[in-house]
Amino acid sequence: MFRPKALGGALTALATVAAGVFIAAAVSTTPASAAGTGTGYLHTNGSQIVDSTGATVRLTGINWFGMETDNKTFHGLWSSNPWRGQLDTMARLGYNTLRVPYSNDALKAGATATGINDFVNPDLIGLSPLQILDKVIDYAGSKGMRIILDRHRPTSAGQSPLWYTSTVSEATWINDWKMLAQRYAGNPTVIGADLHNEPHAEGTNPAATGACWGCGDTARDWRLAAERAGNAILGVQPNWLIFVEGVSCPSGGLSNVWDNDPSNDEDCGWWGGNLSKAGQFPVRLNVANRLVYSPHEYATSVYRQTWFDAPDYPANLPAIWDKYWGYLYKQNIAPIMMGEFGSTLADPKDKVWLEKLMAYTGTGVTGMSFTYWSWNPNSGDTGGIALDDWTNINTTKQAILQPYLIAPSGGGPTGGPTGGPTGGPTGGPTGGPTSAPPGACTATYRQVNAWQGGFQGELTVKNTGTAAVNPWTVTWSWPSGVTLGSGWNATVTQSGTTVTAAAPSHAPSLAAGASVTVGFTANGTASAPATVKLNGASC
Repeated sequence: MFRPKALGGALTALATVAAGVFIAAAVSTTPASAAGTGTGYLHTNGSQIVDSTGATVRLTGINWFGMETDNKTFHGLWSSNPWRGQLDTMARLGYNTLRVPYSNDALKAGATATGINDFVNPDLIGLSPLQILDKVIDYAGSKGMRIILDRHRPTSAGQSPLWYTSTVSEATWINDWKMLAQRYAGNPTVIGADLHNEPHAEGTNPAATGACWGCGDTARDWRLAAERAGNAILGVQPNWLIFVEGVSCPSGGLSNVWDNDPSNDEDCGWWGGNLSKAGQFPVRLNVANRLVYSPHEYATSVYRQTWFDAPDYPANLPAIWDKYWGYLYKQNIAPIMMGEFGSTLADPKDKVWLEKLMAYTGTGVTGMSFTYWSWNPNSGDTGGIALDDWTNINTTKQAILQPYLIAPSGGGPTGGPTGGPTGGPTGGPTGGPTSAPPGACTATYRQVNAWQGGFQGELTVKNTGTAAVNPWTVTWSWPSGVTLGSGWNATVTQSGTTVTAAAPSHAPSLAAGASVTVGFTANGTASAPATVKLNGASC
């Protein structure tokens, strides 16, 4: 997208995803899994992340970028899907953690957030980037999600190989981290700090100037810098996890293959993805059980590494991952949380890569943690889980990730998009709609926001019957003069004073005990939905 990942990778401009790759979908509404992200603050135990009770937790999250760019806040706030609606979708799909990239520019006094659709996000008008982040953290926390803050760039202009630049000092980097740790102290929704995004090589060996690992040069040794920053943060907030990425080349420089000197040549990986020296030179923190290693891993749509064209591909992949970072998990040294991985899946090899990578992380709660890159469709080199409307999703990607997702407590389904690209309604023998018996549903309304001339709300309808309702349709009435602005999580239409929210064709079934939350904005005086019905039966 906006940063090359690998040795020799070219900078890729922001772009919308190619047409024809994705199939639009709405989210599933099957019941939530409990205990998705645990209780209280998290810490580590060998290769596992555990909660305050000692229960094992697996972070299965997603990146939502934008706060590191010139907008200084989340991208997609310009869309017709309100920010809460986007978080609702993430949680319902099973993403229990949100990794939030930021730049130090967004933290400055007087920083201004731009690119916000005031009509659908009126509650964000006039807020600073940090104030918007506060609201996202609060709402994500209410859904049982966790937040990892990621110092992605020193400035919004671009990434840097080292954790400091000529204009953003190491002291600024650390002081801003301490400020964030103090700001969110006592809020266990925010679980930790990803110290610096993708440290990488610069310069040609033997004259390396980029981030090294274990070289001992305090100006370039990322391992030592991670210790300084991590310990400073833990001095303010000892409950946080410290997420440490790798480098690209442990020497900090690019191999000089033209000098015929093998001593200058080494095996390099993705930016931030090479933790091969962490076993020999571990990060040492003053608070025990707080270290999580966080490599990045990408496919050919970012850069065509040599291993993608090896004759034994994809059988060669596990050994590559073992070498760069997997050994840390397998040898019970520390947990792994893949901070970024993704692809457009335009190349068939990439689909195989993603399937193999997810299988490598393991299944169930003891598997490796991850945050997928990204929610955003405007990641030019990977695309996103969201489609260009920031509402519907890429079912091809989601179907591969779904078996590994553990939904946040109260966040939504453990199941993925029903049907998928080739699936359809899963109705009874005749395929017709299933009616709901009277009293077989409950309805709960929450007014999210209100402003001059309009409001935003969420209507949650639960199927309290003993059988699935398929396909489901929710209706309600509004007073005369109240009109629909936009809706999500269903196809929402209005006729007169009656509003109809219809299930999508590929996810038509509302299982017994399951709930669906229909979000909307409306024009007129704020009014709660009245006479709510599920397939004609009053709730």
